[in-house]
Amino acid sequence: MKIAAIFFDLDGTLVDSAAGVALALNTALAEAELPSFELATVRSWIGDGPDALILRALEASRLRDVDLPSLAARLRQRFDAATLATPSAQGAAFPGIDALLSQLDERYPMAVVTNKPTPLARVVLKAAGLLDHFAQVHGADMPEQRKPSPLLIQQAARQLGIATKDVLLVGDGPADLASARAAGCQFAWVSWGYGPAPTGDVWRLDAPAELLARLPAHDLQRTQIH
Repeated sequence: MKIAAIFFDLDGTLVDSAAGVALALNTALAEAELPSFELATVRSWIGDGPDALILRALEASRLRDVDLPSLAARLRQRFDAATLATPSAQGAAFPGIDALLSQLDERYPMAVVTNKPTPLARVVLKAAGLLDHFAQVHGADMPEQRKPSPLLIQQAARQLGIATKDVLLVGDGPADLASARAAGCQFAWVSWGYGPAPTGDVWRLDAPAELLARLPAHDLQRTQIH
């Protein structure tokens, strides 16, 4: 199978952002005089974007007689503000990620496809020193774009002028795998992230350098077949 471009999820794949996400969430909750949550709990909620994260926090808070949609909207504004105010606290690149991207720069066009809204994603990537590696950053700025929808993958592939079947998506969660399958692209799962191990025919990566090790073999196999 051909690989014409590599797309990456953000949280749990490129950047260990769980602590930063927890900081932004708990800051928003504190401003609304709501209880905070431990890092391990917040980490288990990451992957579906800030709106889903906030709803999970509100469900766990077991609030009564509250206008939840209105409260969720206020918390989202505070979450975004906290993220933008503390970009350096939003997480660092996982070990080996910058080296991996540096070696891929001249070989493949790369994009980020994330359930984080685009402005927040760009802030986190810049703070982690990774933004310049990517030709595009596609965040879920509308609910319908959110993975497991294939829309972000399709949008990025269209802008690069390639078919989605020629994309390799690298991610850590069930939503990443589901979006890859919906888009008809290839998928590599990273074990250092926040999601459970998937089933089925996917690449498993236990360290960033393993992607480099697999790509030449993949190219060689393609050359032999064709």
